[in-house]
Amino acid sequence: MSTADAQQRVLSGMRPTGRLHLGHYHGVLKNWIKLQHEYECFFFVADWHALTTHYGDATLFEENVLEMVIDWLAVGVNPGSAALFAQSRIPEHSELHLLLSMITPLGWLERVPSYKDQQEKLKEKDLDTYGFLGYPLLQAADILIYRAGYVPVGADQVAHVELTREVARRFNHVYGREPGFEENAEAAVRKMGKKAAKLYTQLRTAYQEQGDHEALEKAQALLKEQQNISIGDRERLYGYLEGGGKMILAEPQSLLTPASKMPGLDGQKMSKSYDNTISLREDLEQVSSKISTMPTDPARVRLTDPGDPEKCPVWQLHQTYSDQETQEWVVAGCKSAGIGCLECKKPIIEAVVEELEPIQKEAQQYEKDRDLVRSILVEGSERARESAKETLAEVRTAMGLSNW
Repeated sequence: MSTADAQQRVLSGMRPTGRLHLGHYHGVLKNWIKLQHEYECFFFVADWHALTTHYGDATLFEENVLEMVIDWLAVGVNPGSAALFAQSRIPEHSELHLLLSMITPLGWLERVPSYKDQQEKLKEKDLDTYGFLGYPLLQAADILIYRAGYVPVGADQVAHVELTREVARRFNHVYGREPGFEENAEAAVRKMGKKAAKLYTQLRTAYQEQGDHEALEKAQALLKEQQNISIGDRERLYGYLEGGGKMILAEPQSLLTPASKMPGLDGQKMSKSYDNTISLREDLEQVSSKISTMPTDPARVRLTDPGDPEKCPVWQLHQTYSDQETQEWVVAGCKSAGIGCLECKKPIIEAVVEELEPIQKEAQQYEKDRDLVRSILVEGSERARESAKETLAEVRTAMGLSNW
């Protein structure tokens, strides 16, 4: 797979937490559904990552994995459009993690912002482990093994993608300078044919001498079109174009996703740890009851007391679910005490139930046929592993591990 092809590939994963809630749907899954129609997507269950903070619990995995994937499928993540698989079924992830650990400075891992933050938040757990320190590098291996061009992340995860870029850059610098690199690259240029070789050389000069990024893009597109050069030669020419060595590992870009506006039932972020969630497969009467009993603006003690929507968790749900007309009705009615809190909640109840009904109907077929879910994961693993093997073979060759 070429570096240019990588720009059409997206990788994203979720830890196996079991059944998902509306926060997952609005924060991650709706974006996955959109991306699967625009890119080649790899969506994986990050079960090894779960071990970095939940080691010792052997009951955590199988049921949680299946329950989570059922929710993926029920909301519309399509195994025909994206490869769905479990990280632990692709041993190439772990081998690349091991190989990258040989060249990654400890300081790079220790400075990842979430390292100290998570230790602080999870004080009750013993996280002085190599696995916890090294999990950002395992994340890097997850991305690099598929040469993913894009990784959808929130702003708080950008540092992880930047670490991945640094690791890829370091690996390419250490191992991309094969003996006779420039001679091999020039030989590869000649294989393109006179016309294409001349154009490549002109574009390379324009980029390297004048910083012409349009010339860089044109040259990359030209390389992508070439049918008479090998994958290895193509990767040499990508590296030669940018003045480096052979591009073995592609540097990914962050694909920033908007922060989820889905609040929990108490106004905080929706999270199982806060016990403020609405699950995707929760009984609809229970959903109605949960929303009906949500706290509201504490100033509204009596029906006749005016309120302030900005101080009410229900208003945050209106911002996600209600149209402009309904939102204006809520603001006017709340501030004038023209509507009661239960009346204000009715449109939310109706909208959430309407959203969940088709998801729950779709989930039922997978709940009844868990072997189908397992077969989807097996098929996705086969697709993912085929790609992972290709990358690892090039890594091993570059490191001199496959020449005897």
